[in-house]
Amino acid sequence: FAQTISTITEMNLPQLEMLKNQLDQKVEFLSVSTAQYKVVQTILNRLNKSNEGRELLIPLTSSVYVREKLHDVEHVLIDVGTVYHVEKIAEDAKDFFKRKTGFLTTQMEKIQAAFQEKYIMKQAVTEMMSQKIQQITALGAAQATAKA
Repeated sequence: FAQTISTITEMNLPQLEMLKNQLDQKVEFLSVSTAQYKVVQTILNRLNKSNEGRELLIPLTSSVYVREKLHDVEHVLIDVGTVYHVEKIAEDAKDFFKRKTGFLTTQMEKIQAAFQEKYIMKQAVTEMMSQKIQQITALGAAQATAKA
């Protein structure tokens, strides 16, 4: 991180702007990923016999939900990747869900750490940009005063 700080002090304003935009994109991606993992964990936690017949809000996107009744908690469809789904009885799926929840928790922890790092780096870049803009402004003012 210290090497990154020394590197950004040597960058000019357009380079800092480009780095800031890249960091903004990474922070946004990490934020969205974290939110998606939390939604998946919430849905997995609600899949039990006591919720059968109850209405749930199922997320279609990060801001669009559909209201649906949970009709069958005995049979579930599991996304096993590349648009393939497998139907399992709930008892057989419990182990899968337990592993998936563990995996998601681990991924969330990794994403949170990466998110913090990118956010701190973005703040450092933004501060350096502010300092460079102040230097440019001060230099312009000094040159204008010298001409007068």
